[in-house]
Amino acid sequence: MAKVLIIGAGGVGGVVTHKCAQLPEVFEEIVLASRTEAKCRHIASQLDRPIETAQVDADNVPELVALINRAKPDLVINVALPYQDLTIMDACLEAGVNYLDTANYEPLDTARFEYSWQWAYQDKFKQAGLMALLGSGFDPGATNVFTAYIAKHYFDEIHTLDIIDVNGGDHGYPFATNFNPEINIREVTAECRHWENGEFVTTPAMSTKQSFTCPEGVGTYNIYRMYHEELESLVKNFPGLKRAQFWMSFGESYLKHLEVLGNVGMTGIEPVDFNGQQIVPIQFLKRLLPDPASLGPRTKGRTCIGCVVTGIKDGQPKTVYLYNICDHQACYAEVQSQAISYTTGVPAMIGAKMMLEGKWLQPGVWNLEQLDPDPFMADMNKYGLPWTVIEDYQR
Repeated sequence: MAKVLIIGAGGVGGVVTHKCAQLPEVFEEIVLASRTEAKCRHIASQLDRPIETAQVDADNVPELVALINRAKPDLVINVALPYQDLTIMDACLEAGVNYLDTANYEPLDTARFEYSWQWAYQDKFKQAGLMALLGSGFDPGATNVFTAYIAKHYFDEIHTLDIIDVNGGDHGYPFATNFNPEINIREVTAECRHWENGEFVTTPAMSTKQSFTCPEGVGTYNIYRMYHEELESLVKNFPGLKRAQFWMSFGESYLKHLEVLGNVGMTGIEPVDFNGQQIVPIQFLKRLLPDPASLGPRTKGRTCIGCVVTGIKDGQPKTVYLYNICDHQACYAEVQSQAISYTTGVPAMIGAKMMLEGKWLQPGVWNLEQLDPDPFMADMNKYGLPWTVIEDYQR
């Protein structure tokens, strides 16, 4: 049994807290902290067991260290903003505690999605005898584990990887984002990069699309190739990959709204002067859009996220598709959140469980595909994200 400190009380933080609270035999004590403690108390009120709440500024290392020293957790689960990854990692090093997050660090002033800043902490964590687990959400996270599991059990060599993320849900708003609007829009409007023939190839954002039919009646959707951070670690850890791509579904209404907002400058990340104040357009837009945490009760439909891998087994070419389907309303009934937060929060809990049980605990900085996928995959089936494998898959 162990104690965890969860930092962040948005949609994902709520799911992580709910799922940890469901396993008192692993997560004996839970502390939930955020810049706004009222959000933590609201989540705590939904649970059937008591947890501790706290206020903390995740940009402030001394404040974080003071909280960690006071709470004395075995693990810090970071579900705050990606901008805050490094300050929380610094605080964990200073306080001597293990670390987990769900998304890679992003500098506030540049839309760059890469692991270089966090990988640079490898020696610090190793020398301290501490572990940092990076990207334990769904994508990144479960998709990394899917890839490792497929490579381990179905192939002698893997050659191509397509990660396909379809959200077949409908929240009823003309335009809203299913997770933090600022992060979501920065991600979608960034240049696309995919791996091909030993290098990353850059293409304009949203310039390549396909039609994809999901299994189990989820539906047929337009999917667009875009850059996603797990590609960086996967091509490093699976050097035999000749091509790796990430695809995500978007509706025409979403894309048209985003195009117009971009044309008028509302997706910009550089401050502009307005009535003597410096305002970042995308942060102002975030305040105007619906809070993703509020979408749960009105979102219907299912997500379908998985990996299509080709390669060689016993000298013969082979294609395997491994996926999870998640129902928005079922997620809300269980943890009062829609499936986008659920599919991120459950793998965060499972990653924490792997560390606390010692199955994945080893000093250094790690991405999930570097660790044994089998116990993680078993727990996905147990705790709300069952998966299916289609061998000899044909699109």
